[in-house]
Amino acid sequence: MKTVVTIGEIVVEIMALDRGFGFDEPLRLSGPYPSGAPAIFIDQVARLGQPCAIVSCVGDDDFGRMNRARLAADGVDVSAIAIDPEAATGSAFVRYRPDGARDFVFNIKHSACGRIALTDAGRRVMAGCDHLHVMGSSLFAPAIVAATEAAIETVKERGGTVSFDPNVRKEMLDLPGMREAFGRVLAKTDLFLPSGPELFLFADAADEMEAAQAILTRGVSCIVVKQGANGARCHVAGRVIDQPAFTAREIDPTGAGDCFGATFVTAWLRGWPLERALALAAASGARAVERQGPMEGVSTLDDLERLVGGAPAST
Repeated sequence: MKTVVTIGEIVVEIMALDRGFGFDEPLRLSGPYPSGAPAIFIDQVARLGQPCAIVSCVGDDDFGRMNRARLAADGVDVSAIAIDPEAATGSAFVRYRPDGARDFVFNIKHSACGRIALTDAGRRVMAGCDHLHVMGSSLFAPAIVAATEAAIETVKERGGTVSFDPNVRKEMLDLPGMREAFGRVLAKTDLFLPSGPELFLFADAADEMEAAQAILTRGVSCIVVKQGANGARCHVAGRVIDQPAFTAREIDPTGAGDCFGATFVTAWLRGWPLERALALAAASGARAVERQGPMEGVSTLDDLERLVGGAPAST
């Protein structure tokens, strides 16, 4: 099977138990949980039995050790996760607002995450990479952008493929150079996985169909627009496939999109029909929201097959 690699942040996530706005007063908190969008993504890939690795950096602390142990236990190659003796592992505090939107306080750029680079271990991992997954949330520092773009060139030279999930947070969108980096990554992308309005960051269009068609003409072969509780829509040349969401008891939606993307990428790399890939991905997202903690709702293929069984794969 094809080996999947991602590059990006590994953090701990600490969650406010009470809904409200921001972090300007003492709150009840839950955590730390293993987290980071690329880490959640690659953990789900591993749970599906796909060979995979992550290039990242953590501190020499309990948070870093917890993350490395969790990823390794689930089957991720952690050999390219550097351990920095001077910087702390990244963190993200999240609080849900009454309407379900989220407020974040990040310590990423100035944590060990900010020191991610293609080390010798990273280059060894990339030498065996067939597919690179890029998370937009990881493109927060010039050095990481450079490492990601070098990795893309390595994969493309080997005849491999690239998927891209913008996964952009409002707190990060206006970081210097981020929009330009997004454009360069999209130009090399085969499979594009935006969430709802993110599609319009890359196309000046009146509606989703027009935006998707404009992006497909740039060389992207498949677009899957994640729509949360409204399901997902897949755009390929000459086809549009709608996938309804599965009913779920939502406890914590953090990580659901990463699990969805990981499942779709894995099925896509295995050459499975798009309808099956979408159904399994939707099932993965539904299971993810039913557990507290961003990485706690990852699924095995058997888990997903049981949920999909008999359900419509598309409408």
